[in-house]
Amino acid sequence: MEILKKPILTEKASALTEKLNVFTFSVNHKANKIQIKSAIEKLYGVTITSINTMVVDGKAKSRYTKAGFVSGRSPKYKKAIVTLKDGETIDYYANL
Repeated sequence: MEILKKPILTEKASALTEKLNVFTFSVNHKANKIQIKSAIEKLYGVTITSINTMVVDGKAKSRYTKAGFVSGRSPKYKKAIVTLKDGETIDYYANL
Protein backbone atom coordinates (compact mmCIF):
# COMPACT_ATOMS: atom_id res chain seq x y z
CA MET A 1 0.00 0.00 0.00
CA GLU A 2 1.41 3.35 -1.04
CA ILE A 3 0.78 5.64 1.94
CA LEU A 4 1.84 9.07 0.64
CA LYS A 5 0.18 10.12 -2.60
CA LYS A 6 1.37 13.71 -3.09
CA PRO A 7 2.05 16.93 -1.20
CA ILE A 8 -0.70 19.54 -1.18
CA LEU A 9 0.72 22.78 -2.59
CA THR A 10 -1.93 25.47 -2.11
CA GLU A 11 -1.73 29.04 -0.86
CA LYS A 12 -3.16 28.06 2.51
CA ALA A 13 -0.72 25.15 2.88
CA SER A 14 2.21 27.39 1.92
CA ALA A 15 1.19 29.96 4.54
CA LEU A 16 1.08 27.24 7.21
CA THR A 17 4.52 26.03 6.14
CA GLU A 18 6.05 29.51 6.39
CA LYS A 19 4.47 30.47 9.72
CA LEU A 20 4.15 27.24 11.71
CA ASN A 21 6.50 24.70 10.07
CA VAL A 22 3.47 22.59 9.06
CA PHE A 23 3.31 20.50 5.86
CA THR A 24 0.28 18.91 4.20
CA PHE A 25 0.03 15.66 2.23
CA SER A 26 -2.67 13.75 0.42
CA VAL A 27 -2.49 10.20 1.81
CA ASN A 28 -4.08 6.80 1.28
CA HIS A 29 -7.62 6.66 2.64
CA LYS A 30 -6.88 3.53 4.73
CA ALA A 31 -3.60 4.77 6.26
CA ASN A 32 -3.51 5.64 9.96
CA LYS A 33 -1.38 8.24 11.76
CA ILE A 34 1.34 5.76 12.76
CA GLN A 35 1.81 4.58 9.17
CA ILE A 36 1.82 8.16 7.86
CA LYS A 37 4.39 9.24 10.45
CA SER A 38 6.77 6.38 9.67
CA ALA A 39 6.45 6.91 5.90
CA ILE A 40 7.25 10.64 6.10
CA GLU A 41 10.13 10.17 8.54
CA LYS A 42 11.61 7.43 6.34
CA LEU A 43 11.21 9.32 3.05
CA TYR A 44 12.33 12.80 4.17
CA GLY A 45 14.48 12.04 7.25
CA VAL A 46 12.70 14.46 9.60
CA THR A 47 11.27 14.31 13.13
CA ILE A 48 7.50 14.72 13.42
CA THR A 49 5.92 16.22 16.54
CA SER A 50 2.24 15.86 15.62
CA ILE A 51 -0.08 14.69 12.86
CA ASN A 52 -3.69 15.68 12.20
CA THR A 53 -5.75 13.84 9.61
CA MET A 54 -9.06 14.59 7.96
CA VAL A 55 -11.21 13.25 5.16
CA VAL A 56 -12.08 16.01 2.71
CA ASP A 57 -15.38 15.52 0.88
CA GLY A 58 -15.44 16.04 -2.87
CA LYS A 59 -17.05 19.17 -4.27
CA ALA A 60 -20.15 19.11 -6.44
CA LYS A 61 -19.29 20.19 -9.96
CA SER A 62 -21.62 21.12 -12.79
CA ARG A 63 -21.32 22.63 -16.24
CA TYR A 64 -23.39 23.36 -19.29
CA THR A 65 -22.28 21.62 -22.46
CA LYS A 66 -23.58 21.21 -25.97
CA ALA A 67 -25.24 17.97 -24.84
CA GLY A 68 -26.94 19.66 -21.88
CA PHE A 69 -26.40 20.05 -18.17
CA VAL A 70 -23.72 17.71 -16.74
CA SER A 71 -23.21 17.30 -12.98
CA GLY A 72 -20.94 15.17 -10.84
CA ARG A 73 -18.55 15.20 -7.91
CA SER A 74 -14.80 15.37 -7.48
CA PRO A 75 -13.47 12.45 -5.41
CA LYS A 76 -12.98 12.64 -1.65
CA TYR A 77 -9.46 12.27 -0.23
CA LYS A 78 -7.63 12.02 3.08
CA LYS A 79 -5.36 14.87 4.11
CA ALA A 80 -2.54 14.70 6.67
CA ILE A 81 -1.30 17.89 8.31
CA VAL A 82 2.17 17.26 9.73
CA THR A 83 4.01 19.46 12.24
CA LEU A 84 7.80 19.10 12.26
CA LYS A 85 10.35 19.69 15.00
CA ASP A 86 11.74 23.25 15.08
CA GLY A 87 14.57 23.82 12.64
CA GLU A 88 13.64 20.98 10.30
CA THR A 89 12.04 21.31 6.88
CA ILE A 90 10.88 19.17 3.97
CA ASP A 91 12.09 19.71 0.42
CA TYR A 92 9.33 18.21 -1.73
CA TYR A 93 11.49 18.07 -4.85
CA ALA A 94 14.57 16.39 -3.35
CA ASN A 95 13.19 12.84 -3.66
CA LEU A 96 11.88 12.86 -7.25
